[in-house]
Amino acid sequence: MNETYVAQALIAPRKYVQGRGLLRFMGKYVAELGNDALVIGDEMVWGLFREPVQQSCAEAGVRLVEETFGGECSKREIERLRGITEREGASVVIGIGGGKTMDTAKAVGHETGGKWASVPTIVSTDTPTSALSVIYTDDGVFEEYMLLPRNPDLVLVDTQVATNAPVQFLVAGMGDALATWVEARAVAEARRTTMAGGAPTMAGLALAKLCWDTLWSYGLLARQAAQHHVVTPAVEKIVEANTLLSGLGFESGGLAAAHAVHNGLTALAATHHYMHGDKVNFGTLTQLTLEGRPTAEINDFIAFCTRIELPTTLEEVGLSGADRDDLMLVARTATAPAETIHNMPFPVDAEMVCDAIIAADAYGRAFRETTRAEQYTAS
Repeated sequence: MNETYVAQALIAPRKYVQGRGLLRFMGKYVAELGNDALVIGDEMVWGLFREPVQQSCAEAGVRLVEETFGGECSKREIERLRGITEREGASVVIGIGGGKTMDTAKAVGHETGGKWASVPTIVSTDTPTSALSVIYTDDGVFEEYMLLPRNPDLVLVDTQVATNAPVQFLVAGMGDALATWVEARAVAEARRTTMAGGAPTMAGLALAKLCWDTLWSYGLLARQAAQHHVVTPAVEKIVEANTLLSGLGFESGGLAAAHAVHNGLTALAATHHYMHGDKVNFGTLTQLTLEGRPTAEINDFIAFCTRIELPTTLEEVGLSGADRDDLMLVARTATAPAETIHNMPFPVDAEMVCDAIIAADAYGRAFRETTRAEQYTAS
């Protein structure tokens, strides 16, 4: 007899550790996973962090194989690094650096049957905790999500390292994290399945909402502290929101229109130099517009984004000169059959998305112009 059922699901990394100065102890945590590790990082990361990584691994008795990341989480790069991992006999694959590096390491770890770890040096996305890799072409155009059988075995976040990075990375991470509750709310309303493989649990939705509340309560304080490269309680909270809460919230709460619009934006080369979280943030504004959210809610969102310097216009993601044909390409990409925009609680097509993008941009520009005019008058 066939039975119909709807399971609820929540997934998470095996271990998450966060704190100031943790990179000096990376080897201790890696040794819990294995004694032979391939560590993938780009040239800048190796230039900045080679010494503490080498020293901590040597002290913990971990054999370290260093490899330089090629720049894109593409099938070609994954295959290249898979070959190196197998040749070197590494049982642990570690991505240290930004989101694409860690996504590549996760994919390589999966394909070689080993364990994998994420060590972010910036907190600009929730990639470190997730059980998926975002695959791009060699030219940086979104291609697909690679769903992995489990989350990383280790996520290690050194908050001093993250705070030493340029502040725009922390801010972009807040843009990515702001989408978490907005999308989870839509998925729950639609009763869709999440990337965890089931309906959202109460815990998953609560974490998504906690992510949103934390950003609103501490985001501006954390931004100001990070500008001066100091670690404060507000910074610790935002690092956790950007990384852990957002990661758990999106996987076990669900993705909807905001990330689909991000993926659509990558179809235009002019956006490629803008950070993931910046494009997601415009996607969130587009989703709020698509949903017909009240003016007051959208005003509050744009005002908050303005204070922490997140984009709410097309110009701010490189598309000041985009015409409707360009934006229809974005919309068609965002509404591809497998896209998460179809988790919305109503049918969505490309025309609707294109209209919402244009309207979101127009309102974002008008809001900021009005705000500037009011500030000028007040002065």
